[in-house]
Amino acid sequence: MRKGDSMMGFGEVLQDPVYQTYVGIVGGALLAVGLLLLVMKHLAGKNVDSVWRTYRSWLVMAPLVFVAMAGGRIVLILAIGALSLMGFKEFSRATGLYHDWYMTGAVYFGIACLIAVCLATDPREQTPGWYGLFMVLPVYIVGLILFMPILRNQYQGQLQGIALAILGFIYLGWMFTHLAFLVNSPHATGYLLYLVFAVGLSDISAFTFGKLYGRHPLRNQISPNKTWQGSLGALGVSMALPWLLHGSFPHFGPFQLVLTGMIVGIGGQLGDLSISTIKRDLAIKDMGSVIPGHGGVLDRVDSLIFVSPIFLHMIRWFYDLH
Repeated sequence: MRKGDSMMGFGEVLQDPVYQTYVGIVGGALLAVGLLLLVMKHLAGKNVDSVWRTYRSWLVMAPLVFVAMAGGRIVLILAIGALSLMGFKEFSRATGLYHDWYMTGAVYFGIACLIAVCLATDPREQTPGWYGLFMVLPVYIVGLILFMPILRNQYQGQLQGIALAILGFIYLGWMFTHLAFLVNSPHATGYLLYLVFAVGLSDISAFTFGKLYGRHPLRNQISPNKTWQGSLGALGVSMALPWLLHGSFPHFGPFQLVLTGMIVGIGGQLGDLSISTIKRDLAIKDMGSVIPGHGGVLDRVDSLIFVSPIFLHMIRWFYDLH
């Protein structure tokens, strides 16, 4: 593609070999897991009800990812924006910020502005996505949040609301919507499918290695079930995956492949542990219940929150987004 082009339009991505490869990989994996669960339940007599509930959710979530990708640039950016809004809603309900409509309204407005900037055209470069405004927008939205107590002439108890609103906007809005800005790249299909797949596989690897070899807790006060062995196993899988799926970004050199593995392997776990810290402090198990067997939207996208901005800026440093 030429400089300035974005990802393929509505339906065009269906012909992309990278897209077709991931459909085959994910479809094959879901089929294999489904058959394994049936064998364990009916032939081995194992109780797999909890795993089956999680598996059924994946049967819905995985196709939704591919449908959103097939919808093209606008549909995909809006879909990621919707996830950001839903994640913030779960966060605000869990922390009690939801009752402060001034603060939540400012954050909702800020996330909407981020999505609009992702959809816009850079007036100087004439490329999809207004990168300069996207990077500076947090300054204005944080200013808007700080203005809310002044607007309603209040000071008592405002610091907590300000802090939660800024955290919600920066973490669940600005950092996560780097994923939406990444859609503007002509290589977005490979980038996004890789990140979603690699982060998910890293989570599964951490769980699997932890169950098989886990002996030493990683951070027992934050996430008691996570172990160093599971963490290192997930990192090892993440480091190998860019080489195995090099077709997702054929222009990457060895150094960029190593960085990609580190970004997913370390960043994904940091995102998960960060949300676990918040949940532990709030004494809740999940941020929501919209996805059976998985919790809320935020429980599913937390690993992407660190990965998305670091991966985007790594690409921009070495290759430019367009």
